[in-house]
Amino acid sequence: MLDIKFIRENAELIQMGAMKKHLNFEVNELIAVDDKRKAVSQKLEEKRAIQNKVSEEVAKLGQAGKIAEKRKLIEEMQPLKEEMQKIEEELREIMIEWQKLMVAVPNIPDMSVPDGNDDADNQEAKVWGEIPKFDFTPKDHIELMESLDLADFEAGSKVAGFRGYFLKNEGAELAFAIWQLTMDLFRKNHKDYGVMFVPSLVKRETLLGSGYLPQGEDDLYHTQDSDYLAGTAEVATMSYFTDKVLDKKDLPKKVLAFSPAFRREAGSYSKDTKGLYRVHEFMKFEQVIICEASHEESVKYHEELLANAEQILQALKLPYHVVVNCGGDLGLGQVKKYDIETWMPSKEKYGETHSCSYFHDFQTRRLNIKYRDAEGKLKFAHSLNNTAIATPRVLIQLLENNQQADGSIIIPEVLRPYMGGKEKISKKV
Repeated sequence: MLDIKFIRENAELIQMGAMKKHLNFEVNELIAVDDKRKAVSQKLEEKRAIQNKVSEEVAKLGQAGKIAEKRKLIEEMQPLKEEMQKIEEELREIMIEWQKLMVAVPNIPDMSVPDGNDDADNQEAKVWGEIPKFDFTPKDHIELMESLDLADFEAGSKVAGFRGYFLKNEGAELAFAIWQLTMDLFRKNHKDYGVMFVPSLVKRETLLGSGYLPQGEDDLYHTQDSDYLAGTAEVATMSYFTDKVLDKKDLPKKVLAFSPAFRREAGSYSKDTKGLYRVHEFMKFEQVIICEASHEESVKYHEELLANAEQILQALKLPYHVVVNCGGDLGLGQVKKYDIETWMPSKEKYGETHSCSYFHDFQTRRLNIKYRDAEGKLKFAHSLNNTAIATPRVLIQLLENNQQADGSIIIPEVLRPYMGGKEKISKKV
């Protein structure tokens, strides 16, 4: 959420941001409602001032023992009280409309964000690794996993429904190995990151605060108690700092958070209906940073988060490229976003495995996360996040890029210590 003062002073910029993100939002509608809110609030304050003045007179008459005059004055106040109740009800209705519009205000994209309608218009910024060349037709991960008894998609659908899956044998071991590798890389190279295992069952307020509601409602699972299952550890991690005031000397706060994640994949029912690319339940390491309110700091840590994720893919020797997301592929709160897409031989294209974003104070203003600067002044912090690694999706690229002509899989060297020294996955005899 943006500050209403900032919105009013930069209305044209906000509207341009909405257009760049291809969002249906009219800033003038919010300003008109805000004008009503201010006018009615002022009217109510004027009535309260009269009420307070009369209340003082009532108190003085009571102290002086002038009971009859006191009662008469109280009776004369009754129409004022009724009028105030009507104004309060009017203000409540205006505030509901005002709040709905406020949470729909898009953040302003960075100047470096390219124009475009959707992910097809994202721009390649970096390429790493060599795309493997096979002297055979590469199999997709589904065929590989089923032939090597690494997954059971049929049983997954029976047990968990559409997009369900079981990871089995080395398929499950690989997921555990990737998690352990991620932890070891952070222990070794990124010691300034604290580690959290965070809830995926969260309250509505946490999703509003982190910006996933109201726009992302369709892609979230609800519980019978009106709670939600989050699609990323970012939600709970950011909410951990709700209403906190941090000292500047303690910034940045850096967290590597792990949790189960759940997404309905609404709107993608005809896409990747089998396999591990779009699943409803997965596991995810998420990086979260809260830093001081500086655009330069946000840009610096945005690049750091990206480099951390790249390090994991490079350790796995998986070819990938980085794209800068266009305006139409940005979320409501994102100022700028990178996607890392990792090569999928079976489709002869890259597939998204990571998203890296910064938000300025969009999330922290909603969650009331502040810090005291060097002068003791309270400011809303800036926030950023990026996937460190998500499983099982990355197994697609790991298996497909390391497949052999006989259908076996070479285990990346960096994962072998976590796989009991095993170097290859072959068919069971």
